[in-house]
Amino acid sequence: QKNLMSQSDYDRGFKIDEIFKINSVGIVTARDSLCIKDNKENVKNTIHDFCTMSVEEARHHYKLGKDTRDWKIALAQDDIVGSQFNHNNIVPISYRCFDTRWTYYTGKSRGFHCMPRGDVMKHFILGDNIGFVTVRRQPNNLPTSYYYISNNIISNGYIRSDSTSIDVIFPLYLYENNSTQTSFFDQSRKPNLNMDIVRELEQKLNLTFTPEKEDRSGTFAPIDILDYIYGVLHSNKYRNKYKEFLKIDFPRIPYPQNADYFFKIAKLGKQLREIHLLESPIVNEFVTSYPVGGDNEVVKPEYKNNKVYINKTQYFDNVPEIAWDFYIGGYQPAQKWLKDRKGRILSYEEVMHYQKIIKALLETHTIMQHIDEIIQV
Repeated sequence: QKNLMSQSDYDRGFKIDEIFKINSVGIVTARDSLCIKDNKENVKNTIHDFCTMSVEEARHHYKLGKDTRDWKIALAQDDIVGSQFNHNNIVPISYRCFDTRWTYYTGKSRGFHCMPRGDVMKHFILGDNIGFVTVRRQPNNLPTSYYYISNNIISNGYIRSDSTSIDVIFPLYLYENNSTQTSFFDQSRKPNLNMDIVRELEQKLNLTFTPEKEDRSGTFAPIDILDYIYGVLHSNKYRNKYKEFLKIDFPRIPYPQNADYFFKIAKLGKQLREIHLLESPIVNEFVTSYPVGGDNEVVKPEYKNNKVYINKTQYFDNVPEIAWDFYIGGYQPAQKWLKDRKGRILSYEEVMHYQKIIKALLETHTIMQHIDEIIQV
């Protein structure tokens, strides 16, 4: 039984896939172990080695299994060779929450990647961009937390762990194919926004819309709209009130009553965005420590007495339970990130990175409470 009492309120908001006109599901490589690596050098070595082998040698060496209709070893090799091993094609890919990796991206379907979603992902290749990530239908058995962010192309499975939903990314800006500039203030790009909804926002806010952020009063920009949306979707009040609708389709966002309210929510949404991209200085203010020396091998991650053990003797200390259990999409990032590295030796940078993740999750919890104090739903 769905509680539909709030439907009229909910329906008055604007829908995510209506305000962001262009979107795409995440990239399907068909062979993640071959196509996605931890660093640029591994990608470079892999593509060169892969293309020097015969089809059957590559199949055996990389454990690629049988070809499928949409991914074949020979076509993957042809795609790389045809692109002339261009190292500019080695780009970051948002693989999982707080887990950015690298891949060789040509944008050609049925090539090195099975489904590269080039028509939309190119807008993250051609210049700086931000993308809002969600799913159309959220699983019933998990919290309604399927809202995240990326400044890279994304992999299928970026925030969802089930087989029923699929990640969708909505770029904030669209670039022309012939763009050669990469500044975030590049005039060759245009907002990926429905201007009918933008004009309605202008009227309600009594502000002037500008396609790029300007440092003058009386205006608002695409990034402000994104931050407002991000803030609203991180309100537990909003999620609980409309949870039945959030399981059915892309979310609807209530129109802000005035500019003051809009910017208060957007400010908190901006903080969340910068924290989730690990761009905020606050993620470097660790609440945890890593006090015991050793080989840093991740054997079996285990949470016990506010400690996250990676093996029998080494652990991250003072990890709050709220951070360890925190969900983003279908994952608990504090657990998922370590489990994906079982059998690996953590580098110094990775030890630091994990402590940033814990801080980011803790800050997310705090900011969500601040949003609940001012949101009106």
